Formats: sequence, structure tokens, C-alpha cells
Amino acid sequence: MKRTKAQQSRSAIERLYITMRHLFTRGTYKPTGVSGESLVDSLLILSPEIYGLVADPEKIELDGLLYVMERLPRGIEECRYIRLISREGYEKSGFNPIIPAKRRRNCYRVDEDQMYVEMTRGKSDIYDILTHLTFLFIESKKIARNSMDPKGVINLNWEMLAKIVGKEERDEEFSREAACSYLSHITGRTFEETHQAVEKFESSSHTNSLFSIVYHLGRLSMMELSDEKDRQISFSATLRERVGHHVYGELWAERIKQVLDEEALTNRPIHIISANLHSFLNTIYGHQALGLDSFEAIEKEAMEIGTAGKNSKAREIEAYAKHHGLIELPDLSGTNIGVQLIDTSKMNSKTLIPHVQLPTDEKRKPVLIVMDYAFGEQAYECFDELLKPYEKNGRRVPLDVISASIMGKAGILKGNKGDIMIPSSHVFEGTADNYPFKNELKTKDFEGYGLQVFEGPMISVLGTSLQNRDVLQYFMESSWKAIGLEMEGAHYQKAIQSASKIRNSIRKNVKVHYAYYASDNPLETGGTLASGALGMEGIRPTYLITYKILEKLGEIF
Repeated sequence: MKRTKAQQSRSAIERLYITMRHLFTRGTYKPTGVSGESLVDSLLILSPEIYGLVADPEKIELDGLLYVMERLPRGIEECRYIRLISREGYEKSGFNPIIPAKRRRNCYRVDEDQMYVEMTRGKSDIYDILTHLTFLFIESKKIARNSMDPKGVINLNWEMLAKIVGKEERDEEFSREAACSYLSHITGRTFEETHQAVEKFESSSHTNSLFSIVYHLGRLSMMELSDEKDRQISFSATLRERVGHHVYGELWAERIKQVLDEEALTNRPIHIISANLHSFLNTIYGHQALGLDSFEAIEKEAMEIGTAGKNSKAREIEAYAKHHGLIELPDLSGTNIGVQLIDTSKMNSKTLIPHVQLPTDEKRKPVLIVMDYAFGEQAYECFDELLKPYEKNGRRVPLDVISASIMGKAGILKGNKGDIMIPSSHVFEGTADNYPFKNELKTKDFEGYGLQVFEGPMISVLGTSLQNRDVLQYFMESSWKAIGLEMEGAHYQKAIQSASKIRNSIRKNVKVHYAYYASDNPLETGGTLASGALGMEGIRPTYLITYKILEKLGEIF
């Protein structure tokens, strides 16, 4: 029986993960080796939407390249040896950390040929970066092919690009128009497409220029062909030892509980919120510090903060918050998840937000734990550790967790960027794990704000960069009837259900609020994550979900 494209794609995803797990266990591999070629073959069969033209034998995918380079350390395209490490003391060394723009992690350029990348977010992060590196390898081979004739003789465009990159490194002037012309031949793209891509890379302050990236990717591929100097990706022994053992999640959760204990907050009602850190701060304290008395007023102020930056009221709000219950806990554990504790007993206001009354009894005044977004399986690691009782002097002190609220970004399958999704269950891709749950947030809560709202199952995918049109349409059109895809929902739910229904470390009737806003529509041309961030369009859905979660919390205070 002939398999459908969706079945072939899902099989390719499974092969990718099996291969990556094998390579991780083995400790090292070469992209040109048998295992490396297996990754390449599977990725080309899958041909994910986010990587656009990756399967085209000649054209370089430029938007996908920018997406990847913003999530990898600057200069990684120059390195033959990439080593994925745990937190192993390099933060105390003389190496200056390189932190990617869109995926905060410490990376270290050890020498001309070696880049070390800290992986502290668990397996999802490792699989994600291996997929990105495989994409770079595929594109580098295309660049090398486009720069040579069939006999392996370097063409003029490559020679001219090399001169341009030399001038760029020496900070000498050169003709951008001519440089884009040489580059367009090497990338197999039109002059206009190349020129636009060059400008996009220039506007991204954390990456090298497109000229330099293409040159160095091509150079490494040519060295493999002519000098047999293969690239190599390896995993440190410490990383392989620590992954899956909640090392960083435990450190992260322990610090939160210690501060709760120091502030005498462990016996108070606790509401845990996974979201960004700015919207809850600005919504709660914008109301209390500036007297913003409606969602519209809070949204307007958020817009001004977004556009005015340092000249906005953001600092005033934050300064007020620090004197009225806000405790900031920047990450020290390696998880890269910052936390804010909000002690409502230290608030002057009787209302948390407009029309949401705080309890008058001091002992019933809630504590909010607002944590930044987790990444994939890291969500289970951190939530699982946080929901465990606090252990002190041989005593176990369970936290009185009343609710868990998850706000996230997700890919939408039926709507547009900025629309809202309300999950009724999470289906973990590639497994038999399904998590139905009662979501206290409903479609009607978001009606009348000019945004489309969709309710239904959501797929927790193994990686955002491993989805293509066939897989997505299967999830949307089959009996799964999925409304969107994200990476953390099932992992959060796994932790919540095990803590409340099996381990009994939190109350069985814990309230759950889930809502996502659409950061992209991977089924739309130009609508994938590689097309860029939401920008100001994301303020309304972000703050609306924030507002509605806080309204729901008010119902259970």
C-alpha cells in the first residue's frame, strides 16, 4: 500500500529523532559521515516549512538561514568543530560568552575552529540545534556546488565574494550592488531577493553579514571536498550524563522555594503562571501605579512602552512594583528562565487589576509565581520540580498551589498571526501520550476584542523546525482536528497531572488556564516563524490573555 506524504513525513521525523538520540549517546559525528548523511536525507524528505527551499538542489533558503543564525552563536559558520556542552565552568573562564539573539544561551569561541555551545534546556534544545546545524550543512554544500564548475574549478563569483569579505573584515569600502550580484549567483536567488536578504541580515545586530556567512559556509564545505578537513559535532561527557536528570530544573525550583520560605510565603495560596515577564508586571502594576482602570487603558500603555522604550512609563511601573510586592529572580541555574514573585499582601491597592478584588484576610492574599517561557521538554523538568514539596531540615512543606496558568506562543493552523487558541487537550506528537484537561479559559472570554479565537486539541510537537505542510494538514483535517502546534503544553500537563492526581503533592482540583496566541501560521506562504516576529501586533493578544488569566484568578481568590 502506498504511503501518503503525511505518513512519509512523520516517518522522517521519527528517523531524525532516532538518529539524533543515537548520535547523542555515541558522543560525536561528522555531517559527512553515514549518520550525518542519514540526518540530511531525513530532513530533505521532510522538507520543513520553516526551512523553505532546503530541498531545492540549487537555491539557498535565505529567510530560513536568518531564522537559524539568530538562534545560533555569531561566528558558528566559521567553525569546523562544534561541541555541545553542559554548564561546565566556562562562565568563570576568560572566554567572553556569545549569546544568540533569539535563543539565550552561553556560547564560547574557543579558537578559530571551535565553538562550544551550552545546552541546559534538555533534549528538545539539543534536537533543535542539531536540526539547525543539519540545515546549515545542506546549504553549505549548495553554496560550494554553486561556486565551482563540474570539474571543481572555482568560479569568478566566488573569487569576488572572497575579496568582498576580506574588505568587509578590514572595514574597507566596497560596492554593495556588485557584492549582491556575486552573491545572487552563489545563492541561486534573484538580485532582488539577495539584496533584501542582505538588508535583513544587516538589521539583525547579533549575526555576521550575509556575505560573510555564505562565504564561510561555502569555505568549510570546499575544505571537506578538497582537503578532507571534515566538520565535526560532539557532545561532552558531562552533557550526556546530565540530560534527563533535572539537574538545572532542580536548582531553579529550589531557589524559588528558598525565597518563598525566606519571605514566609510557603503557607500562602500560590498561583503559578508560565508566560513572558513583562505583560503581568505591566498589567498588574500599570493598574496600581498609574491608575489604569480598563483593559483598553492597559493595552494603550503597553503600546507606548513598546514604541517609546526607555522614554516610557516602564521604569516607573517597575520601580513602584519593587516597593509593592515584586521580587525578581534572574536565572542563576542555567535554565535561562527568569522568575518574578508577586506578594499581593504588600500591595496598597484593594484590586489586583480593574474589578478583581484581593482578599481582605492577609493569610488568603495570593502569591503569584510568574516564570518566563520554557523550551520543549524543559517545561516538564521545571514544573515537575517546582510542584514538589519544599524540603527543609528534614521536613516536607507542600506548596498550596491553587492554579497553573500557561500563556504561550504557538503556530496556528486555521487563523492568522495574532489570533488566539484555547486548547481542550494536548496531543504529544510521535507518542501515544494525550492529555485532555478542563481548561477554565473559554472562547467566550475573548469575544469582542477583534481577534479570532479557536478552541480544540493542540499538538505538542517535538520541534518547531520539523513540521511540513503534509504533517500539519494531517493534524488539522484528520479526526485530531488540531487548531495549532506548540512545544510545551503536553510537558506542563504531564507535570500538573502527575503532581495532582498521582503524587498528591498539590491539590487534586488545581485550576488550569491555557491560552496561546499565534506567532505564525506555518501553512501560509510567508507566515512561518522565519518570516519574522509579530512585533506590535503581538501586544493585544499577549495582554488580552494576561488580563483574562488574572480575571480568572480573581474568581478563585
